[in-house]
Amino acid sequence: MQNVNAHLLEQVKDTCQEFCAALTDDEVSKFVRYTRVRELGAQEVVADIGEISDRFYLVIGGAVKLLQVDGEREFEVGSIEPGSLVGEMSFFDRQPRTVRLRARRSGVRLLEINRQMYNRIRIEEPYIATNLLEFVIRSLDFLIRNLSDENAKLHKQVTGLGYR
Repeated sequence: MQNVNAHLLEQVKDTCQEFCAALTDDEVSKFVRYTRVRELGAQEVVADIGEISDRFYLVIGGAVKLLQVDGEREFEVGSIEPGSLVGEMSFFDRQPRTVRLRARRSGVRLLEINRQMYNRIRIEEPYIATNLLEFVIRSLDFLIRNLSDENAKLHKQVTGLGYR
């Protein structure tokens, strides 16, 4: 595996503090060796609706838009900022993606974790893999709680309960 660039290592530690909090510098460096840096151009599609993914990403620079598509029209339904995961749902449940992932602007940097490297890290670095899996669970938990809150607000608006 490749040596980890010191600048990349610092960027990961600075932007992904929640994930890195329980890891030593050496463990963060080991984790990064299992990933690939992906740099995106402006409006570049990372993954599209209907795809079943064999990779997910840790955003280390810029932001990724989550888009729904209605015919020819895209509309933003969320945004993933540095330090957060994107694409983990389709990776783990092996179901088609329900949103398009697109770079907000040029310069978006992602750490890509593909299935082969994820399987290797599970065997070769179980502590790091456990930490990563717990981070994925917290990410999905945040998503579910956010969607539940938004659904409740929308329900109140539609039924008029929010206006009394």
